[in-house]
Parts: sequence; C-alpha cells; structure tokens
Amino acid sequence: MTRTHATVEAAVRVLELFDADRTEWTLSDLARHLNQPTSTVHEQLQTLAGVGLLVRLGRGRYGLGWRLLKLSSALYGSLPWYAPAHDAMERLARGTHLLAFLCVLHGDSVLCVARSVQGRDGPPVAGELDFELPAHATASGKLLLALAGQALPQPTAAFTPQTLTGAAAWNAESRSIRAQGHALSRDEWAPGTSGLAVPVRGEGGAVLAALGLSLPTARLHAAEALLRTLKNAAAEVGWTLGHRG
Repeated sequence: MTRTHATVEAAVRVLELFDADRTEWTLSDLARHLNQPTSTVHEQLQTLAGVGLLVRLGRGRYGLGWRLLKLSSALYGSLPWYAPAHDAMERLARGTHLLAFLCVLHGDSVLCVARSVQGRDGPPVAGELDFELPAHATASGKLLLALAGQALPQPTAAFTPQTLTGAAAWNAESRSIRAQGHALSRDEWAPGTSGLAVPVRGEGGAVLAALGLSLPTARLHAAEALLRTLKNAAAEVGWTLGHRG
C-alpha cells in the first residue's frame, strides 16, 4: 500500500465514524476508538477540518463539515434516477407506514443510500441507521446480488439460524429472485425483522437500485399486497426513466 493510499484510507475511516448515532467526536475518543496515537489522529483531524470535510465545534469536538453536503448534492445530481426513486420511496413509507429504503450495489457490498420512516407504525427494525448492509441477509442485498449474477460475498456470517450462507442454497434462491422479480428476507439479519425489495430499472432494463420495505416479521402476512405496491412504485419510476418493460 502506497503512502498516499494509506493516508486517504485513514481519512475515510475517520469520516465513516460520524453517523446519526455519533455526530460528534473528540480527539481523545477518536484516538482511543481507532487505537492510534493522539498525535496521528490530531494531524488527520486538522487536515480534514482544513479542507472543510470536518469542522471544529469547540472543546476539542469535531463534526462533519459543510463541504460534504456539496459533494453529496453533486453526487445525487449526477444520478438521474435518484430524485424520482426517492419520491417513490417517500410515498411508500407514507402509504404503508413502514420503513422504506433505496439501496445500491457497490462491488459486493450493499449501501443504503436513502431511507424514510415517515409515519411508520410498530417497533424498530434491524438496520434503521446502517449505511452498509449485509448483502446475503437482507432483501435488497439478495435482490441486487441475484440480478447482477454474483455469488455470495465471503465470509458470510450467520446472523440468525435463517441466514442464507451456503452456495447451493444461494444458487437456488438467486434463480428464484430473477424469475419472480423480487426478493424477500425473513428473520435473516435479526429475529423479528424481515424485508421486501424490487428493482428500479432504467432505460434498457438496467438495474439502478433496489426499492424496498423493512418490516416486523409479524406483518409478512401482508407480503403479497406490499409487493404489488412496491412493484407498481418501481414501475412508475422506471417509466419516467425510459424503461418500458
């Protein structure tokens, strides 16, 4: 690994520690969490704050900087599908009273790029604040992997007894997902949490993202109706993007 690569990787590790659960960090807490010398982490924080990716909040505390918002806006602006898909996600959340989400495939990782909890009923579900999701244990992950024709990422952790980890079982489920056009997870990431996901397709049928719902397993009795709602929402987005499938 080159020095430049190591420097960038270290900066990314620091930035990824800031999330909805932890919006601020102190120098000492970061150094302890990263198991690095305070002087090393201090240099990283100074550099990131100097370019606007972090901001000093006083008393040694740091938060995310405004420049990240500019980068985020530029990213979403470069994705023609994001705005209509995000609108569909919001409508789904309001109409179903469930957590709705948009996910994309990045290598063999699945990233939740947007979620909405508007009007959600019932208890929390697993992964409400996670950005990177276990591809083999979530509906969105299984959908995107299957449609991309990918094998299960290795290693495949067994989160629950229902987590799918074997190659043979995955090959069968992957074929089923491609045939049915949707994916379902039942208690595979955490007991009591299930999910449904369908693809958002663009012109030519290209798979752009997964649109889905996360719900308490007890509500899977309504899976058929929820899938119809999901597929209709995804079809509307696809139509605006030129998909006529």
